Order: sequence, then C-alpha cells, then structure tokens
Amino acid sequence: MKKDIEIIKIQISSNYKVILMNIEGTTNEEALIFPNGEANCLNWVLGHLIYIRNPLLNILGEESVWDNEKFSCYNRGAIPLERKDEFVSFDELTSYLKQSQDRLESKLNTMESFNPEQIKDVSILCFHEIYHSGQLGYVRRILGKPGAIK
Repeated sequence: MKKDIEIIKIQISSNYKVILMNIEGTTNEEALIFPNGEANCLNWVLGHLIYIRNPLLNILGEESVWDNEKFSCYNRGAIPLERKDEFVSFDELTSYLKQSQDRLESKLNTMESFNPEQIKDVSILCFHEIYHSGQLGYVRRILGKPGAIK
C-alpha cells in the first residue's frame, strides 16, 4: 500500500524538522552539557537518534551513515557520561543527520510498499525517533534556550 509509505514519509520529514528546530543555535559546548550532571546531553540524544536511524536504513535496504561499532557510545545502554570522550562534534552529528535524512527520503520516494515483516520494525523505529526528538526540546529548555516548538 502506498499509504503506509506516505505515513512514514510524513513522520520522517516531521521528525527531521522538529529535530532541527530543537538543536538550532546549539554550540558544541552546550551540546556536551549533562543537565543535572547526569541526564543525557544534546550530543548523545542526537547521536543516539542517528545510531538508531541506521537500522531503519538497513531494514529498507540502504547503507548505514556510519559504522555502529565506531559510534557505539551512542548505542542504547551506553552510559553517556562515562563515554563522552568518544563523542564527535555536534556539527559532525548534524552532518550525519542530514545524510541519514537524505537516504531515508530517497529510499522512501522509490518504494511502493513495505514488506509485511518490515512494518513492525519501521513503526517502532519511528516511534523511537519521535520520543527522542521530544527529549531534545526538553534539554534545549533546560539549557536556558527558548522553546523551539510554538
């Protein structure tokens, strides 16, 4: 069904816009601040979003934008505060985000439908992205920046 592709295209596009709004104007230094000395920083949340976008790309038959082993500090279960020395710059992360967006949009624009076995994983990974893109908004506010979503 073409409708299922359209729904995911809208979610991926909307998520990308929310992510960009929530990280706009953030410096690399700000992105490394751990609220309350322990909550996940913007750098980790964005890196984690990209880390989990890679399996979404793979499910759709596309290549990852990075080597997940090299970027394992952004994996679920990693303790960001203990692995912050492994983080890449915020500018580099936004570049990987753009690459992942371009690949997702390109692939979704060529698809007619999902295979039945893809639907559950694609849905869960989209939900995951929605969840964390909202976290970016909260961390933004904690850093003293105005809310981006009006």
